[in-house]
Amino acid sequence: MIDLVVNFDTLHQLYRAYMPFIQPAGLFVATTESHFLGQELTIAYQLPGSTAKHQFEGVVVWINPLGASGGRPAGIGVKILTDPDTHKHHIENLLSRELASGDLTCTM
Repeated sequence: MIDLVVNFDTLHQLYRAYMPFIQPAGLFVATTESHFLGQELTIAYQLPGSTAKHQFEGVVVWINPLGASGGRPAGIGVKILTDPDTHKHHIENLLSRELASGDLTCTM
């Protein structure tokens, strides 16, 4: 069963959601639903320019509550547990130029 579905329409959205400091890989998922640290979820996502859906099992390791500082959106950071290297590879290939950017993200 899929708990959350995320569609990244642009590279900028994906950049803001990617969490490279979570090892081996993590994604921020904007949501106003209530979640807790350590909660296991199944996430489906679609990358910009693709019609393929990717799916992984993950665990909540970060929470941005409603009204988070800096105008950051409410949501959760999810550590990718199933096949993280493959997901990381797909994401980082798309973000190769953006990863060195100083733009704000949804988390830090």
